[in-house]
Amino acid sequence: MSQSSGSGATTAGQASSVGYAGDVDVTEAWEGVKNNPGAVLVDVRTNAEWNFVGIPDLSEAGKEPVLVEWQMFPTMDVNASFVDAVVATAPDKEQPIYFLCRSGARSKSAAMALTQAGYSACFNISEGFEGPHDQNRHRGSAAGWKASGLPWVQG
Repeated sequence: MSQSSGSGATTAGQASSVGYAGDVDVTEAWEGVKNNPGAVLVDVRTNAEWNFVGIPDLSEAGKEPVLVEWQMFPTMDVNASFVDAVVATAPDKEQPIYFLCRSGARSKSAAMALTQAGYSACFNISEGFEGPHDQNRHRGSAAGWKASGLPWVQG
């Protein structure tokens, strides 16, 4: 599975046009984290989201998600120390880093920021943890990490 490892032609070829290595779906991200010992999942949601909505459970891969807010709750100002915090936990600029937020918007900005900091394999998990709204305007059932049946825990 070349896309999930960060070496696929489809996603890697997008880097110059989108500002990061590309988008992956939740299954590709999970496979990439499980199958590549150097791969990291960075959850960029807020502390409130981690505690009340849940976080990916990477224990099957022998890992834990890196939890670094892209925007600080409750003001939602961009976290000025975000890049430094990720660099401290993932110093290898060639290792695949998968960025996750609620629905794929904040994680895209985070992937772009780390790419600008010199990282070459930053992927946005396009569906996020909860995915888009369903027909009842609820998240978590239409797509995303939770709806896909991937492992997660709630705080």
